[in-house]
Amino acid sequence: MSVNRQNPVPSDIEIAQSAVLQPIEKIAEKLGISREAIIQYGAYKGKIDLHSSEVEELLCRPQRARYIDVTAITPTPLGEGKTTTAVGLTEGMAYIGKKASLAIRQPSMGPTFGIKGGAAGGGYSQVVPMEDFNLHLTGDLHAVTAAHNLCAAAIDARIYHEEKWSDAYFEKIGLKKLHIDPHQVTWRRVMDMNDRALRNMITGLGSSADGPMGQSGFDITAASELMAILALSRNLRDMRERIGRIIIGYSRRKEPVTTEDLQVAGAMTVLMKDALNPNLLQTMEEQPAFVHAGPFANIAHGNSSVVADLIGAQCSDYLITESGFGADIGMEKFFHIKCRVSGLTPHAVVLVATVRALKMHGGGPNIASGGPLAREYREEHLELLEKGIENLKAHIDIARRFGVPVVVAVNAFSTDTQAEWDLIREKSLEAGAFDAVVTRHWEKGGEGAAPLAEAVCRAADSPSDFRFLYTLDMTIKQKIEIICKEIYGAAEVTYSHKAEARIAQYEKMGYGNFPICMAKTPLSLSHDPHLKNRPRGFTFPVEDLRLSAGAGFIYPLTEEIRTMPGLPSKPAFMGVDLDRETGKIRGLF
Repeated sequence: MSVNRQNPVPSDIEIAQSAVLQPIEKIAEKLGISREAIIQYGAYKGKIDLHSSEVEELLCRPQRARYIDVTAITPTPLGEGKTTTAVGLTEGMAYIGKKASLAIRQPSMGPTFGIKGGAAGGGYSQVVPMEDFNLHLTGDLHAVTAAHNLCAAAIDARIYHEEKWSDAYFEKIGLKKLHIDPHQVTWRRVMDMNDRALRNMITGLGSSADGPMGQSGFDITAASELMAILALSRNLRDMRERIGRIIIGYSRRKEPVTTEDLQVAGAMTVLMKDALNPNLLQTMEEQPAFVHAGPFANIAHGNSSVVADLIGAQCSDYLITESGFGADIGMEKFFHIKCRVSGLTPHAVVLVATVRALKMHGGGPNIASGGPLAREYREEHLELLEKGIENLKAHIDIARRFGVPVVVAVNAFSTDTQAEWDLIREKSLEAGAFDAVVTRHWEKGGEGAAPLAEAVCRAADSPSDFRFLYTLDMTIKQKIEIICKEIYGAAEVTYSHKAEARIAQYEKMGYGNFPICMAKTPLSLSHDPHLKNRPRGFTFPVEDLRLSAGAGFIYPLTEEIRTMPGLPSKPAFMGVDLDRETGKIRGLF
């Protein structure tokens, strides 16, 4: 693809709409996948058919690609450019003659229309068609929403009919009463939109303000356990079994009730069967991009789908993926949860940092989305930067604990100075990074990411010793404390009475061997978003635990995690519209 780069760089959507896209079958050919194995959704996007014999054979092969995870330091509310870097690195690999593919999550439309805007990358390092990427794409999020809400409707219906009809009536129609306790229903409804009014809306007979969650209120679709299941399933059989293991609540005898008990698991799987086929798009420079699944990085593992990675690992020399939030959250879950499920071995970590974020961690003024940046962020300030580099060092330490080499990618801004970049490189190497490289992919695409790609290739080819920090046979508390102390830097961990009871309950139920999926703030290495840089000696409080029996993990909570965001005062949707002459989308994606 011939990209006509401009300076100054236009808006993301102007760049995306100026691209001359290749037909999706041409992108599939780069992966060695034939047209017959692609289910086309128009000319420029498609799904890879997992049922084609070609793909089934492909999935039986051993891992071929070097596997690279793109993560970041503790971010500011503006984000530090992980997705843009992952896209740019993929394009940079092609620029230096390497065969690479990209695997990232599909964004929720809630944040897209809320405060974040689009998530397809930015500048000349984007996935296109960008509008489709950020909106309905191939309908996967709608399939998850429908399957999830079918289950919620099934719960309400079962409670209603069991209260209305006798045991004899149920025996006559071939069913047995489940005696679901309305106060112990844990399954809520979902919608793929930010709407704070729906958080606590009464939605059915199972609703109860004094239940653990009740069935009152909505979560956003990305927070659904079904989304986590979509991302972790290896094939259709695996997805069906996981959906059947979902616990929707408890009976009056305090026994778990599953979707299998409700006899709704099969129908839920039918609604999601096409969603399991990975979506294939392309970057601005014609590199293959898998865009599949979008689980929250708090109450889920925050990584794109296992099945897309399994395909990409056979069809490329380098597979670039991205994990949500910083290395303390998304990367840790990438290693401990996703890599356990996929069996794929990671070879390197790219740690994205910005001068802006490091100055903030060094004590710089508050950074808020939509507000102007203080002078400290627009001018050289080495003292703030050096103090904030402690956060970068902490994330380098986290990645190195897993035995994987780390390349620091300094996402370049026009306000940065050479002295600031030199300081980051010096301190990164002192902290044990394999390399530290300034990257200009936002402005220059693959050419701007070429130095980063060279460094990542060297790192991925260097000796490594990937390892997990805990084994699954450890107790729940042992696993939690390894994460809190070795990853976050806590001195000790405390547990509320509720958390203690949950731990005992889940171990008694036989779920003590599940991996841990911590739910905490992404804005600090600790549990407290106000503790910036590299907090030490703090006590990490575990307030509660919840079980995702279908997805296959336990998530401890430091506090109540907001699973249905609200809209800001000036949402991104206010800038979105159609050009009435051309029909093209205009706006703030």
